[in-house]
Amino acid sequence: MRKLRVALVYNAYADAQESAEDDQSGAAYLREMIFTIARAVRRLGHKVTVIPLTDDLNYLQRRLRRLKPHVVFNQYDDVVHGALYEMRVAAFIRMLGFPITGSPAIALGLSRHKYMAASLLQGAGVPIPGQTMLIERIGELNGRDWKFPLIVHASQEHAGIGLDRHSVVHTKAALKDKVREILKTYRQPALVQDFLAGREFNVGVIGGRKLRVLPLAEVDYSALPGTIPPIMSYAAKWIETTVEFQKTRVLCPAKTKPELTQAIGETAKKAFRVVGGWGYGRVDIRLDSEGRPRVLEVNCNPCLDNDMGLARAAKRAGINYSALMGIIIKAAFEGPPFDMNLPIFGLNTRPAPRPK
Repeated sequence: MRKLRVALVYNAYADAQESAEDDQSGAAYLREMIFTIARAVRRLGHKVTVIPLTDDLNYLQRRLRRLKPHVVFNQYDDVVHGALYEMRVAAFIRMLGFPITGSPAIALGLSRHKYMAASLLQGAGVPIPGQTMLIERIGELNGRDWKFPLIVHASQEHAGIGLDRHSVVHTKAALKDKVREILKTYRQPALVQDFLAGREFNVGVIGGRKLRVLPLAEVDYSALPGTIPPIMSYAAKWIETTVEFQKTRVLCPAKTKPELTQAIGETAKKAFRVVGGWGYGRVDIRLDSEGRPRVLEVNCNPCLDNDMGLARAAKRAGINYSALMGIIIKAAFEGPPFDMNLPIFGLNTRPAPRPK
């Protein structure tokens, strides 16, 4: 690949409330990851310009007009509940005529609206947890023969937001309490599903036209006290002083039989394609009571931290961090399929030629 001009866009919005010191999801953590990505892309020989973006798309348009990048490396991850801007930024960049890394706008939107994604997966024959329902009002819980345990999510969040020790419920009263909390706190519907007690896997996928499944990672909850449900809650993901964080491990590569590895990998690839994912992603899967993989969530444009998640799985496959960034950039020039380059904002410049 020839040398490229790369615009690395990330969400620099910061609200008035600072993150706690033990919360690894804060602004300082994000900036560190962004500059790690920039260094890795520069090691490939490309010129990288980091563009911090809040909510001013006119600013983004002006910067891109001047830079004329060959590709935009999209790291705009929403921090506003309900994903108000994430898919809009991706769509805007494409409407300016620039190739963009990762998934297109429609995939980002679907993956953040969990019930829409689950319904689409189910319609395409991808197995999901049973009793998957969207609850917009408390009264909708009545008149149904619920089978417990259930898990209650905020339907438009990711990164564990809204998941805590009380998210797995065993009674109708607890179900109502948790749904009421989601409706009031996050101002969005609650997603209710069967809670699957089987093994949980994070499945990394990379590539454009040819999608590759990375070594499976298994989430190990065996050290958790029995009073804490085995789920990847916000605390387990980000709050390093909590029991959830300290007692939850990720084992990569996971120890699985070849037939299970294949079944999980094929399920993950199909799920990623069904929602329109591209470039790189992570599919979260749990086994049901009969040992069959069911998709919990498709995460488009997941975290690219060098020490966790996708990068860790890539390393197990012999792909170093800079090489992973190169694969992600290459996929941006391959598709997605049927994505015509039709800029509508008139930058008076032709899109840069695709690299050889």
